[in-house]
Amino acid sequence: MSNAVATPMNWKEDYQNKLTTAEEAVKLIKSHDHVIFGHCICEPEGLIDAMVANHDAYRGVHITHMVSLGKGEYTNPKYKDNFTFDGIFFGAGTRNSIAHGNGDVIPVYFSELPIWMRRGILNFDVCLVMVSPPDQWGYCNLGVESGYTFQAMRSAKTVIAQVNSNMPFAYGDTHIHVSQLDAIVEMDMPLMESQPPAVGDVEMAIGEYCASLIEDGSTLQLGIGAIPDAVLASLKNHKHLGIHSEMIADGVLDLVEAGVIDCSEKTLHKGQIVVTFLMGTKRLYDFADRNPMLMLRPVDYVNDPTVIAKNNKMVSINSALQVDFMGQVVAASIGTKQFSGVGGQVDFVRGASRAEDGKGISIIAMPSITVKKDGTVISKIVPYIDNGAAVTTNRYDVDYIITEYGIARMKGKTLRERARALISIAHPSVVDELSKAFEERFNTPYVGD
Repeated sequence: MSNAVATPMNWKEDYQNKLTTAEEAVKLIKSHDHVIFGHCICEPEGLIDAMVANHDAYRGVHITHMVSLGKGEYTNPKYKDNFTFDGIFFGAGTRNSIAHGNGDVIPVYFSELPIWMRRGILNFDVCLVMVSPPDQWGYCNLGVESGYTFQAMRSAKTVIAQVNSNMPFAYGDTHIHVSQLDAIVEMDMPLMESQPPAVGDVEMAIGEYCASLIEDGSTLQLGIGAIPDAVLASLKNHKHLGIHSEMIADGVLDLVEAGVIDCSEKTLHKGQIVVTFLMGTKRLYDFADRNPMLMLRPVDYVNDPTVIAKNNKMVSINSALQVDFMGQVVAASIGTKQFSGVGGQVDFVRGASRAEDGKGISIIAMPSITVKKDGTVISKIVPYIDNGAAVTTNRYDVDYIITEYGIARMKGKTLRERARALISIAHPSVVDELSKAFEERFNTPYVGD
């Protein structure tokens, strides 16, 4: 990154000197460089399209990012010699890269990613990022993300920014001065959106069970998807809720507008929603623009368990792909296939359990089954996790498991008691099978709770 310091008097000249096209800017990327993208909505689509179009100029470029809503064209097998994806989180556009031989996994907690950059465990030659136009002082804004992008811009040797007037100007650790950018490309385009999912009867049942454990005045961490939205929909009669979360989506806005989420009883950052990034629709991004209720901070702060624990009545709600009889939670892989990433689940499970008022809880909420396209029913509660699967939250940290059939608490229970509790919230179609597995494992007859 450039070390030059532009003053309020000369930043506009500096900006003009760095202004270029996407096609020219991506020529700053060289073969064998390690490139990191701005996270999630800060991923600069225009620059990435130009980079892929310029693929013939590269050999062995390594690309790293977490959540992406982009196309992931650089993981196409035809670009195998040009790009390798070193994934921290996998989504629809990148999930098959490992099978194609041009992708691999970097196991790292989201909260540690900025720390690894500062310590040189991960080094990046180029950071591609999307920012707002500069303000009157020459500061651009990340708008919807602080997470790891805030640190990536400071650690990378070269920062290429796509300036997009649709990016909101948010408060927090979201500012970067023009002097800290090496190339600037003006390219307006609609921000990528994640539409709210459909919420069915199963999700609503899960949401109501989760809501039954949440007290007025609690501070919440939620993810994105039908279950978090169902939880929020079940909290309409609660009062004075707060948010301290890795991210938020549109579902939070209804409760903010209704006055349910006012953050008035938070013990840390009272009156403010604290997150690392946003992922939703234009409605959410408009909410973020110059809104003092919203504060974006880097993930090594927001997801730090010692910081999380400073929130009284902290409630962590996450999901899983599989939970075994011991309470081991698998959330990122299906057998040996990488499905997503660890994100902040473990950080918030641990942080909530250590809430200073002793009222923090963590919840793993999931439908009891998955139904495949061919109609095959797969239970998410299993005697043993799949061969090759990686445990996300271990049996020593897990607290509540919730399905549409009820609540099973793991803490304080023996392995047999855990297994019984889990079978009691399993789908009825698999209870007999699970009961037999219980008897084989524990050499004792299964007796339901």
